[in-house]
Amino acid sequence: MWSRVEFPGLNGWIEILCLAVVFYYLFFFLKGTRGAPVLTGLVLLFIGIIVLTRLFHLDALSWLLGRFSVYLAIAVLIIFQPEIRRALAELGKKHLFGNALGDETLVDQIVQAAMYLAHRKIGALIAIEQAIGTRLVQETGIKLDSAVTPELLANVFSPHAPLHDGGVIIAGNRIVAARCLFPLSEQDEFSKTLGTRHRAAMGLSDETDAVVIVVSEETGMISVSHEGRLIQNLDGDRLRHFLSGLLLRERKADYGWERFRRQARQVLLWAGQRLWRGNKRG
Repeated sequence: MWSRVEFPGLNGWIEILCLAVVFYYLFFFLKGTRGAPVLTGLVLLFIGIIVLTRLFHLDALSWLLGRFSVYLAIAVLIIFQPEIRRALAELGKKHLFGNALGDETLVDQIVQAAMYLAHRKIGALIAIEQAIGTRLVQETGIKLDSAVTPELLANVFSPHAPLHDGGVIIAGNRIVAARCLFPLSEQDEFSKTLGTRHRAAMGLSDETDAVVIVVSEETGMISVSHEGRLIQNLDGDRLRHFLSGLLLRERKADYGWERFRRQARQVLLWAGQRLWRGNKRG
């Protein structure tokens, strides 16, 4: 005789919905980051231990897990500190990509400057601010308020120019600061063949959502760092395609709050359908 399946009530579905949203955006923010494999390993380990304790009735181990749950939560906060900080910054931002790139003309200006510097093997470090502010980094350099032109960027990074050391920050279609000190990346897997500029580019992209362009002084190679990842050996077309795709197309597409609303709507529809089917069967 089959027992009747009991479906959760309204409160139960609300709890399921909240947990689904929390876990969905937890994996969404960690996707493609260094913390994603760590989170996967922790989840698999946690599930495996729970299954073993329930299956073989390991009461002592279950008691120890309950006692160490607080310390485990603290360890998770420490391990995923960069990802949590980035997620909170994403939730707290006011504008979608600010005014980092108003039109494709600015992309062309940056690409022209990067190609000019690359052909002459002039080292450069250019950060394009997006939603997460870089005010603290700007304060380490010289404040500017200039239009973005290839000629100005080339002059800034000229080897004998007083502002060539450090990086340039572009925000709101303007060059807002030069000679800025970017934080260096602490990624263990970072290649030892790359120099300080690349470490600085990845360091800033680790802490913010800025897009950082690097021109190598030794090889003239153009690289782009975003979200803690480094894309190397870009030519003019690939650089333009990358900047346009990231800073223009995604701003007009489903990103930020627009993407959040769309995905939340899908979750709500799914929960509503499940609730309706459960009530109908009950």
